[in-house]
Amino acid sequence: MYDSILITGGAGFIGSSLAVFLKKKFPSAEVICFDNLKRRGSEGNLPRLKEAGVRFFHGDVREEEDFESLPPFDLMVECSAEPSVLAGVTSSPRYVLNTNLFGTVRCLEEVRKNDADMIFLSTSRVYPYRLINSLPYVEEETRFSLGENPRLPGVSTSGINEEFPLQGPRSLYGATKLCSEYVIGEYIDSYGIRAVINRCGLVSGPWQMGKVDQGVVMLWTACHIFGKNLAYFGYNGTGKQVRDVLHVDDLCGLVAIQIERIREMNGEIFNVGGGAGNSISLREMTSLCRQVTGATIPISSEPVNRPNDLVWYITDNAKVRRSCGWQPEKTVKETITDISRWIQANKHLVSNIF
Repeated sequence: MYDSILITGGAGFIGSSLAVFLKKKFPSAEVICFDNLKRRGSEGNLPRLKEAGVRFFHGDVREEEDFESLPPFDLMVECSAEPSVLAGVTSSPRYVLNTNLFGTVRCLEEVRKNDADMIFLSTSRVYPYRLINSLPYVEEETRFSLGENPRLPGVSTSGINEEFPLQGPRSLYGATKLCSEYVIGEYIDSYGIRAVINRCGLVSGPWQMGKVDQGVVMLWTACHIFGKNLAYFGYNGTGKQVRDVLHVDDLCGLVAIQIERIREMNGEIFNVGGGAGNSISLREMTSLCRQVTGATIPISSEPVNRPNDLVWYITDNAKVRRSCGWQPEKTVKETITDISRWIQANKHLVSNIF
């Protein structure tokens, strides 16, 4: 077991959730969070981290000198990222490149310096969106579903697995994460570090500060509670595009398994998501949010597709299930219910975010 676990991006949604979870799971380990607090609302996690017995250090993964204040560690969980799929589309790509790619290189150097191991949170967005959108789809009453004969490896009604082709554009966010995966592979080979990579799908739950481009389940639930307007973007404005939803608690459980078995999983890449049983369209999410919150809000239609939009993505968890004995436990309805209860209890934290 590790004596000291460093979580980069530790004041973010996933990072802070992991920190609290891991401190409870491994109470003898020191858990340290490192974050630049750039994302709006992340400072709201600091009291939560302190209460859980987690140490926090303010710093930026892009800056070598910021790491100098940190104590030694023997495991890094790399959660730092500019997570927006629209990053760099209408603005400079500098921040997303420097944070997601060069920041990972900086983190790898710190891992090497500390003779530590790494668990890297990558993204399902490494898979090319045009290739995914080129698959055959059937338009049903409330969602798009995968059609017959997709004629590409790594795809079935169970979802996208790790054999899906990687040739093609995927967004700057996805590209920086895929490049980081390749660099991690080289560090494993050249320097003998141990690392596991998780290509996470749509993760949600309490403490997420959701936006249209990242955190849509939280956003959808919050807008119902606060009576804010929403819109179905793209694909004729029908809201039939589909994603699978993973509760952050289930992701934390997987990371805990990997911490205990990282030596046997060294170098592995896993697709990690809610899976087909937890897939949902925006239209279906609207119905579920109405059911959970009791609220109905106006939802407009914007038929024009946005850059990097996906018509359908479902995670095939078969590999991680075989290797780790893990599968999601919480349903989409349970996730939305948890979010709704958390918002109701923490309106003072989130009312100015949404």
